[in-house]
Amino acid sequence: MKKYFTRIVDKEIKLALESMGAVLIEGPKWCGKTTTALQHCKSVLRMQEPANMVNNLLIADTAPSLLLDGEKPRLIDEWQTAPILWDVVRSDVDNTGKMGQYILTGSSTPLLGSTMHTGTGRIARIKMYPMSLFESQDSSGLVSLKSLFENNVYSPVNSSKTIEDIAYLVCRGGWPQSINSPIEQALYTVNQYVKSVYNNDINELGDMKTDSHRVESFLKSYSRNVQTLTSYTTILEDMRANDIGITAPTLYSYMEKMQKLFVIEETQAWAPNIRSKTSIRTSNKRGFVDPSIPVSVLNITPSKLLKDFELFGFLFESLCIRDLRIYAGSMNGRVLHYRDDSGLECDAVILLPSGEYGLIEIKLGGKLEEKAAENLNKLEKLLESKNSKPTFKMILTGGSLGYTRKDGIHVLPITCLKD
Repeated sequence: MKKYFTRIVDKEIKLALESMGAVLIEGPKWCGKTTTALQHCKSVLRMQEPANMVNNLLIADTAPSLLLDGEKPRLIDEWQTAPILWDVVRSDVDNTGKMGQYILTGSSTPLLGSTMHTGTGRIARIKMYPMSLFESQDSSGLVSLKSLFENNVYSPVNSSKTIEDIAYLVCRGGWPQSINSPIEQALYTVNQYVKSVYNNDINELGDMKTDSHRVESFLKSYSRNVQTLTSYTTILEDMRANDIGITAPTLYSYMEKMQKLFVIEETQAWAPNIRSKTSIRTSNKRGFVDPSIPVSVLNITPSKLLKDFELFGFLFESLCIRDLRIYAGSMNGRVLHYRDDSGLECDAVILLPSGEYGLIEIKLGGKLEEKAAENLNKLEKLLESKNSKPTFKMILTGGSLGYTRKDGIHVLPITCLKD
């Protein structure tokens, strides 16, 4: 029997089932939603199981409530195949008033208007990602993000991971079936995932068939600009170098569909209320749910990364943002970025519902540590002018040593961090 790797969202799913009538677990295909949901359910309906798919759809069209029969909590896997199930589940939750009745999983967001009700107050929504390094047991978890917000003191830590290991982890990604796989198998797995996205999955989100070659071209251009503030206009011009007929509406439709498929997830800008002579940028940072996606799109290998440290740095940042989203999510926190017109920036701002926040610079190697520290201290000083102070400042690295500098900034390897 294949080992189940405990996921950070397991605790939230348990709490949601105790507190709400139903739970929706959504996220990209292959990230482990169904496997995780199976740890919490007592019966299963697989809507896309080939042997029963046609029959399930017929029942959904005529008597959808029959599909709810089964021991509770009942898992309805890929529920968006028959969007009516959302309203049927919501109605049943209303009628019974019981908690923990259903778990819905989905790897795409249905088109607007395909469900009648948002499900507010009845159905909890939980976002799931590919695995973080702590979940895949590639991080020792010696330092907790939560403990940093609690100002807990920790002893210096050491990571056994080399820069070659980091290159492998970036390229492998967090897909459960690739954990502990040789790099050739891991790259093949994500390559098949990406091909499925632009050949098949994207066409499930509308009546008009999408040109797979154009989608691939879009993904390549977008991947070349991962973790940057590059404008959509620039991406469009890049695509036009090989496809003069591509239009802005087409590009935006691809963007929307990739977000609905949970492939692309951009980092929003943080706009603190501070007095400054410079304007704060409000553009999103381009990004994916997992660094292995642009790796596959651009046909990158660990050996190629080790020869191009500029590209390696962007993809390492993508890896760190994925993990920070997962860790911060356990505290209902958000991951944002900061940049102003003076060039002052911060790669990641962890913002909690309480208003507490942490500032994080992400650097692959230690040589840029002093510049990163300078940025963090300069931004802190700017924020203090508004009586706002970060709970912590951190430089997240691909190095091996973790410690606290004399100026209070934590320097931590990503392979020592957990939620």
